[in-house]
Amino acid sequence: MAQFFAETVGLPWAVAYLVTGAIQCALLILVPFIGAMAFVWMERKISARIQDRLGPTRCGGKFGWLQLLADGLKLITKEDLRPADADETLFRLAPYISFTASFVALLALPFASGWAVQQMNVAVFFILAVLGLEVFGVILAGYASASKWSLFGAMREAAQVVSYEVPLGLCVVVPVLIAGSMDLVVIADMQRGLFSNWFLFHDPFTFITFFVFFTCATASVNRAPFDLAEAESELVAGFHTEYSGFRWLAFFMAEYGSMFTVSALGAILFFGGWHGPIPIVDSLASLVGIDRAQTSFGSWFVNLLGLLNFVFKAVLGVTLMIWVRWTLPRLRIDQVMKTCLKYCTPIAAVMFVGAALWTGVWFPSGMPWQTNVLGTFHEPAQLAPALVEGPVPAASEPAPVARTATLRPVSPMIAPRQEAAGTAELAADRRGGAQP
Repeated sequence: MAQFFAETVGLPWAVAYLVTGAIQCALLILVPFIGAMAFVWMERKISARIQDRLGPTRCGGKFGWLQLLADGLKLITKEDLRPADADETLFRLAPYISFTASFVALLALPFASGWAVQQMNVAVFFILAVLGLEVFGVILAGYASASKWSLFGAMREAAQVVSYEVPLGLCVVVPVLIAGSMDLVVIADMQRGLFSNWFLFHDPFTFITFFVFFTCATASVNRAPFDLAEAESELVAGFHTEYSGFRWLAFFMAEYGSMFTVSALGAILFFGGWHGPIPIVDSLASLVGIDRAQTSFGSWFVNLLGLLNFVFKAVLGVTLMIWVRWTLPRLRIDQVMKTCLKYCTPIAAVMFVGAALWTGVWFPSGMPWQTNVLGTFHEPAQLAPALVEGPVPAASEPAPVARTATLRPVSPMIAPRQEAAGTAELAADRRGGAQP
């Protein structure tokens, strides 16, 4: 996009990158805004059906479609109150810290092959690290509110998030171990083909790991039955007791945005990302001759279908979290910590060891129902002089054309690294630089 603004529109490169970044941030900020409105409506309707009610039916027709707009208008126009003894600066800053952490995590989240604001080779742990910063906003909110209920809720949230990050990280390491890469695009593209290629069905250890991941992800975003930080039966409303209006809304936009992010992360790590259970789109694209790496309408349309598939999987994950909230009772704080330290952490550790042995020792060539991953080689536009023999092509000579080669069947431990190497060379080719 920056190249389009620089070469076609004629903007300076600095301005082109600035405009590109502004457009990408504007598109990303729609995820927590629109997601919060849609998920609030879903939560109202799903909870109503579980409790044998109808939910919103008056605003916007039979299904209450305009209820989300009515709620948003009410919160925006509501008076912004602050306790007299509260720390004014920290009190006003806390909601935006939580929202910023939830928003920044989306920067490294790919929505389709190559469709990410910033594709990173450590995207998995970047997302987990940034989402962990959301707890700072909660702690500041509880401390600055000058309320014992808010402070108790904030301390509960701090203990819970820090504890559940350990098993959550162990669960994420399992797909990374299988793929041999922390790049989410590489991990998702390794699962293309039939649903039998999804990491969920790679081995029994990874299958169990997903359920531990879902439990820890639910706890990390402060959702019931782990919502002890805002337990209304004990702490009035927990860390956001003293908040109202838009700042109260900012906390919940951060919560729903984090729910979407961890659900999308789970979809990439275990459910093939933007690849469907049956590769109909990929098969048609190969038949027509569409290459995802090329810039054309066909590749754009294929990625758009993949994006819709990816969002559908993420929304299913959010729906499951809502379903769990209105089905299971809230745990006590000692039960929450016991679930993490006595169950989730040991199970995740055992599953990690089992997946490592399964992939590296017991079945290094994969199971019969899993197709071998095919790698893609891309020659860089310019080779480093220290790595080749003979004269280096002059800058005026045309760059060699990238070629795609089908690899022989190899071990799943090796194929991901070849795939990642091909992706890195392709990125260097697009930048016009050398690949070391």
